[in-house]
Amino acid sequence: MSLSFGVTIPFVDHLGFTLERFEGGESELRYTPAPEHTNSFAVAHGGACMTLLDVAMATAARSVQPEMGVVTVEMKTSFMLPATGPLIARGRLMHRTATLAFVEATIHDSQGRACTHGTGTFKYVKRLPVAGKTIHDLQPPATD
Repeated sequence: MSLSFGVTIPFVDHLGFTLERFEGGESELRYTPAPEHTNSFAVAHGGACMTLLDVAMATAARSVQPEMGVVTVEMKTSFMLPATGPLIARGRLMHRTATLAFVEATIHDSQGRACTHGTGTFKYVKRLPVAGKTIHDLQPPATD
């Protein structure tokens, strides 16, 4: 049975990712690319894979402090093999500070082969209690 992401993420819902593990600095997501999520070679589009890695890393970072949100600061992606069939992404928190998480994730195909790997840096942010706010509302005002 899949776990809740704890927040509504419309793009993740659209792609159909499910969260299967969310604890102790680790995450696991599952994803079966729909035909409209593939490229001209009939494999998962790189953008879909990057999104899967991004979410796997973000959930791994959040798993140690679920009440916080995270935003992506930077990420690097390596495409090693075409990603086909049902995919599993596993994220792992490698290090964290009070405000940053350093994370990695790998996507494996149905045969267990590593297809795509990513590393990223994420910033912990407090969730806003007021609906309708944007991420820009989290940033401090500019000073002169």
